[in-house]
Amino acid sequence: MKGRPKRTPIRSSLKKSSALYSEVKDGIDALEKPHRGYIADVIRSSFADSIDLDKAMHVGHEQENRWDYLLGHTSSGKVIGLEPHSAKQDEISTVIKKKAAAKQQLTEHLKPSARIVAWLWVASGKVHFADTEKARLRLDQNGIKFVGRKLQGKHLPAAKTSSKNNQCKERVS
Repeated sequence: MKGRPKRTPIRSSLKKSSALYSEVKDGIDALEKPHRGYIADVIRSSFADSIDLDKAMHVGHEQENRWDYLLGHTSSGKVIGLEPHSAKQDEISTVIKKKAAAKQQLTEHLKPSARIVAWLWVASGKVHFADTEKARLRLDQNGIKFVGRKLQGKHLPAAKTSSKNNQCKERVS
């Protein structure tokens, strides 16, 4: 008999009735093997769970933009989106559309209190656009952070710590 599913950030964010619930994998197992290389080795074990959102949302959204992954960060208990995508000037609009589509597609799956705290774009090859103020502003306005060629610890949410009155606060890193 199967044991009770682990309480992890993504699993905790999804409604139990969500079809995505069964698609959640432990650690970064949902990421395609080549895509794991976009995460720095030292932080790969920082993730409790993951989901290949692109694959999970394919049926019914074949012609729509789809974000690639959600990752559940263990120490903060937060969920982040990760999009390995070519880093070219003309792809900024595509990545923005992918995020907007993901938010819409996730509406019926996430609990009302759940949210994705960071939408991170990692270059899937060489970076072919300048980190100009205009490009950065456009991404910032759409809640997306371009992290370069590798997701690093500095891009992750701060860990939760307990204060004297036992409330959880995020530590500033």
